[in-house]
Amino acid sequence: MKKIFSILLCFMLIFPSISAFAAKQNIEEITTDTADCIYASVKEAQVGSIGGEWAVIGLARSGTDIPDEYFENYYHTAEKYIKDCEGVLHEKKYTEYSRVILALTAIGKNPTDVAGYNLIAPLEDYDKTVWQGINGAIFALIALDSGNYIPQSTVREKYVNYILEKQTDDGGWTMSGDTADLDVTAMALQALSKYQDNEAVKTATEKALSLISRSQDED
Repeated sequence: MKKIFSILLCFMLIFPSISAFAAKQNIEEITTDTADCIYASVKEAQVGSIGGEWAVIGLARSGTDIPDEYFENYYHTAEKYIKDCEGVLHEKKYTEYSRVILALTAIGKNPTDVAGYNLIAPLEDYDKTVWQGINGAIFALIALDSGNYIPQSTVREKYVNYILEKQTDDGGWTMSGDTADLDVTAMALQALSKYQDNEAVKTATEKALSLISRSQDED
């Protein structure tokens, strides 16, 4: 999928008229075309970043007519995978839990009981989740908020504060180094989007939006 999108991006950069044409298309048509491409490319979604949860989430939220069987098959695959690994998706990378939680929530399934395992529970362990760095905190917060899971837990505040502490001087966030990465910055903004009543979050958000705006080209 990345290769297909990279080729398409190259064509759009080389032939600006294609970009102009795409901009005029109806957004529903573009969404449907993209969903059709994903559906054709990922015929049986697995547990994993490639050919897995991102495809399931995109298709589930696209609003296009995807057979229920597609999502049921993914769920049964996830059940078997989780059962086989005894509920431990990864010893260190807790984004594995977050990604699967997001997919299950998107298709209306309960991530607190999958083959008898609670996938939310690992994200309550702040120290283990942030071992992975900013990505761990960002996706844990997005996953927990996707279904308002463990609403009484104080771990959300910890993740919010962790993200705020990691903001770079230029206004964004990055996996490593001191210069903001726009992809990570965009994900951090998604994680913080529900906390705008917090003045520190609001200030950080405005700073990040200013960075993204400055980073855009004229077109």
